[in-house]
Parts: sequence; structure tokens; C-alpha cells
Amino acid sequence: MLDDEAIVLAGHGSRRERSNEQVRELAVGLEARLGLPADAGFIELAEPSIEEAIASLAPAVSDVTVIPLSLFAASHVKADVPLVVNEARAEHDLAIHSGRHLGVHPSIVELLDDRAAAVEADLGVDRADDDVVAVVCARGSSDPDSNGDVHKLARLLYEGRDFLDVEAAFIGVTEPLLEDALHTVSKRRPDAVVVVPYMLGDGVLTDRIRERTAEFDADYPYAVAGCGEPLGTDDRLLEVLADRFEEARTGDVSMSCDTCKYKVDLEGFEGEAGGARAMLRAMTHRAAHEDRSDIDAEPHVHDAPDKHVSVCTNRTCAGQGATELLERLRQAANRRDVDVTITRSSCLDRCGEGPNVAVYPDGVWYGGVAPDEADSLAASLAEDRIVSRLVDQTL
Repeated sequence: MLDDEAIVLAGHGSRRERSNEQVRELAVGLEARLGLPADAGFIELAEPSIEEAIASLAPAVSDVTVIPLSLFAASHVKADVPLVVNEARAEHDLAIHSGRHLGVHPSIVELLDDRAAAVEADLGVDRADDDVVAVVCARGSSDPDSNGDVHKLARLLYEGRDFLDVEAAFIGVTEPLLEDALHTVSKRRPDAVVVVPYMLGDGVLTDRIRERTAEFDADYPYAVAGCGEPLGTDDRLLEVLADRFEEARTGDVSMSCDTCKYKVDLEGFEGEAGGARAMLRAMTHRAAHEDRSDIDAEPHVHDAPDKHVSVCTNRTCAGQGATELLERLRQAANRRDVDVTITRSSCLDRCGEGPNVAVYPDGVWYGGVAPDEADSLAASLAEDRIVSRLVDQTL
């Protein structure tokens, strides 16, 4: 290796300093492993920025490799980091290589297996003798390619091991949500359910995963359930980062472009193709988080949507097509570029009259909304009107 190479480990950035310290710890570990200077930089919310980290290294080296410390290749990896790299190439007289995210890697599958085994030990079960189901729970993304990686990891964790089954779940944004996945696996009557948070840091979302797991454990007495620890700063992550570094410096970085919503037109995501549109989104997003010094600012705050739509997906409504309605409505609203957040809800206490949909701040509740009404409902949201034939009540 050359003496004038360096690495920038690009973390997301957090108002929780412990999360930022984890990025720095991994940078220190990577420096020791590869024998090259490795600094941490952040996309937002923390200092230094990736740009500042590159600039600090520029006078001393001629070659910098930027590696995203990201589990998945969603918008930050596909748009925000490339924007920074392109601008840095224009500003500094040095070669800048762009690496890829952690992604699917044998070391990560091994790490997930160890996290699951630790929970089994705490629960007093052994998958070789007991029926154990594992649930890999990730944050969830609006990027279908990113969500697909979670399912692939779940399958790889299942292969060659003694689990009764391994399911993928999400704590938000997309489906299946963790509570629904747990309800589904309960039907197999396992002896134990092990939930493995697929996250780097231990924060709000990890706490939420623990809460959902504890609720399941209390509600289903015939199966014990426990939640594992996040990935943290395990040394096996350094193995993955070292591989990503070698790929980047040899020009062997590959991305899953065939299923990337920034590269091809996917159903429901036609408005998010790449090129100038994706780059403009990255620039706008960065500008929204430009001030890293405001310690009183809420973490990762974006403007609230004009409307919030809740679709009941409790058991009765789900049997009437609510889940399909939810997905169709999200896609229809996305096609129309409606400023709306669409989420699932628990029972709205209108059982038998669903699927039920509540729209706020309008205070309009719709009943009997079949999946094929999604386009009509999305149009009404875009045009700020009511679909009178579906109104159940107004508040």
C-alpha cells in the first residue's frame, strides 16, 4: 500500500454523541487494521462533515477512499455521499475513491448468528433441540432495494443453521412491521422467538424493538421471546470495511443497479429516477441540515406533511384487504407527489365497516375503502377534497 493513502469513514451523524463515537471507534480500528490514516466524517448532524474530513487529509495525502458506514444502499449512499465526493474531486488535487456500503457480507451473517445465539443462551433454549424462530428487524426504508437486502440476510441466516425459520421485519416505513411479523411467526407455535436488531447503534429505534419484543413475550405465553444487541463496533465490521476499501481502491465497486429506484423505473417509484433529479434531492437534503452547531435542534427533523393518513390494518380490516389498500395508497400518493404520510394503525373501533381510513387534520374517516379505491383517495388528497361516497364520519 502507498504511504500517502487515507480513508474517510462516512457515518450518518446523530445528536446522540455515543452513536458518533461508535463511528470514530470503527475508524480507529480500521486505521490499526490497514495501517493507513482513517478519519470519521458525517453526512449530517455531527462534525466534522465528510467534506471537512477530506479537506483535513488533502494536504498530506494524494489518495482518499470514502467508505459509507451504512448497512444499506439507500438515498444517503446513492445520492448524498456521491454528491460530496464529486464536489471534493473538483476542489482538491487528489484521487478520491468511493466505496460501497456494508451490505450483505458473510461476516455480518456470522455476527447476526452470534447475536441470536446470545439471546438463546439468555432464554435457556438451544435451536438444535428447540423450535427457535429468528426475526431480523431493520429500520425500514423507502428504497425497495435496501429493504430487499434485509430479506436476503434473513435467508442467509436461515441457510445451514438449525432455526425453525428466519423472518425479516422492520420497525417503521415499510412492511412487515415487527409486531405483525411476530404475530405471524407465533402461528408456527415455536418454543422461542429471537429478535435481532439489524442496526449499528443502540438508540431510540433499538429501544422500540425491545419494547415490541417484550409485548410479544407477555402476550404469547407459550413461546419465550428475547431481543438481542445491535451490531455495535464488533471487529467483524472491520473485516467488511477492509473488503470495501480494497474494492474501492481497485475500482471493483459494484452496486445493485437493476433494482435501484434511482436507476430504473420501478412500479410506484417512477418519480424518483436518478440523474439530475436524484442529485438535486441530495443537495436539498444537505442544505436542510447545513447547521451542525445547533445543539437544540431536533434530530433529523423535516417539515411536517400536509396530511396524515392512517389505514387500520387490525385483524378484521386486514381480512378485508387493508394491507393491499395501504400499499396501493402509498404508491398512488407517491405517483401524484402528494405531501402526505401514510401509516398503518391499530383498531379504529369500527370493526366490520372497513377497511377504515382516517385523514388528519381534516378529521375525515372513510369506511369500506376497497383496495381499488386507492387512486380515488390519493386524488382527493392531492386536490384537498373529500370522496363523499366513502365517508363514514367526520370529526
